Amino acid sequence: MGHGQDQGQHTISRRGLLSAIAVAAASTTTPAHGTARQSFPPPTTWQEFTAAPYTHPQIPYVGRAGAHAGARRAPRHPVVANVLHYGAKPDSSADAAPAINRALAAAGARGGGTVLVPPGTYRIDDVIRIGHSNVVLRGAGSTRTKLLATRNLTELIGPYGSRYGGDKSSWSWTGGLIWLCPQGRYESLTAAIRAKAWPFEGWTGNKRDEWRTLTTVAPAERGDRTITVHNATRLHPGRPVLLRLADDATHTLLAHIAGDSPGSHAYTWDDKTKLTSYVPYEWPVRITRVTGTEITLERPLPLDIRPEWDPRLTTLTTPLTGSGVEGLTLEAVETPQAPHLLDKGYNGVTFQCAYDCWAEDITVRHVDNGFGLVAASACTLRRTRVEGRGSHHPYFCREGSHDNLVEDFSIAQRTTPPPAGTQLHGINVEGLSSYNVWSRGVMHMGTFDTHRGMPFANVRTQITVNNNGRHGGDASAGPLYGARFTHWNVTVTNARACLVKIDTIAPYSATVGISEVREFDQTDVPDFTGPLHSRLEAYGSPTSVHPPNLYEAQRALTR
Repeated sequence: MGHGQDQGQHTISRRGLLSAIAVAAASTTTPAHGTARQSFPPPTTWQEFTAAPYTHPQIPYVGRAGAHAGARRAPRHPVVANVLHYGAKPDSSADAAPAINRALAAAGARGGGTVLVPPGTYRIDDVIRIGHSNVVLRGAGSTRTKLLATRNLTELIGPYGSRYGGDKSSWSWTGGLIWLCPQGRYESLTAAIRAKAWPFEGWTGNKRDEWRTLTTVAPAERGDRTITVHNATRLHPGRPVLLRLADDATHTLLAHIAGDSPGSHAYTWDDKTKLTSYVPYEWPVRITRVTGTEITLERPLPLDIRPEWDPRLTTLTTPLTGSGVEGLTLEAVETPQAPHLLDKGYNGVTFQCAYDCWAEDITVRHVDNGFGLVAASACTLRRTRVEGRGSHHPYFCREGSHDNLVEDFSIAQRTTPPPAGTQLHGINVEGLSSYNVWSRGVMHMGTFDTHRGMPFANVRTQITVNNNGRHGGDASAGPLYGARFTHWNVTVTNARACLVKIDTIAPYSATVGISEVREFDQTDVPDFTGPLHSRLEAYGSPTSVHPPNLYEAQRALTR
């Protein structure tokens, strides 16, 4: 039996609730030029959400997404190293990667700290690796410090085939020339790649069975923060654990992720082999309190816990925590964009097996893939920008990445025409990734790339998009959407509906305050039969919907 809000769940104060409703109910707004503009009452879905924020059927609770539960400022670790003192040259005359990596390793060896990269252009001929917790690489600002990358991941680590077969390059969706990943996990991954033993990239290691049970878990409900376990002796406050839910023979877990509608239970799951390879669903979370056999979690449960799914808390790869990269541009040597799925790995910044980590004021240029979240949770990307010759995935979020925040982001118009056979996605999410947020973005190209693998409960809010990209996803990866996808206050500049207006495609979803759009080019049909139980409100009224930003309004509820 689940525990309600009065048993450890994150409560909403009366002051916070009234404040948020007052903001939502404002009847006029004043734009920059000072002229009052008519606004609209808050959508019905928002009023419903404030009454049941953790269990609303269409809108997920994402008010604690991001590093340190969405903290507005990243921790400021003391400065412990300057790359110039380790031999880096700021004039691109020599390879600075060894010096930068030595400085980062030295900071990690002393328990953490900030490594400074003063103004200049630093040539890097290798991957920059942040492999220790509480280590920050900090430039002087994205307009003042540049890392000029001359080589790609295929050259540096080796060809990386897909564990699903074919001639695809996995560098098309993983890895970064700045790679934040626990040192041991990075070494294990790259050793497997060099041995052509294509690894699992997730939270437990190169194989799905590299975990140990800590305890089993009693039934509970989505939104609970306090759960009951069988034995708490190996659980401690502050420790991250992995909630593991396995599917049963009739795939009731997958049906639950899709909203538990008759259509989801009637769906053919057995032949979706790529999707079923993502199960068990694995959700990392930090324990905040242990009281007997009652455990309080940092975030509300993302799904119900039912005995038929063999629920348990397990070990996971010790994640990278408290680390970040700030204030620099990573520019790859300009090469033509590779054909689709054959990227060589001129990739930007990737977080892997990272928790409570961040990137801030980072620009990547001329990259195959921009910013990656691969089995990453509770991370924040703030004031990031992708620009240059065009990217396959400007942003990618996959392999069970949850509770991340991407805000104040930008995808610039490409500087060269796309070569034949290339592909443009946009802000990608796939692989059962859940409760992620994209907020306050400007996309001069790309789309809301929901890439099959049934991601669910993700939010895109207050975004302007020239919707000219295409989504991908193998048919064996199953549905485009699970339940509780929400698109809120989205301005579409080219009137294309694809992947933005989702009320006729996604189950138990909410499309609120988007531009009037029409279907053309890539047109999708629902994966599930029968009623989708999805909502469409304030259609044709972007920028006038209140609250204007769903994520920030949810944060206001929790004050």
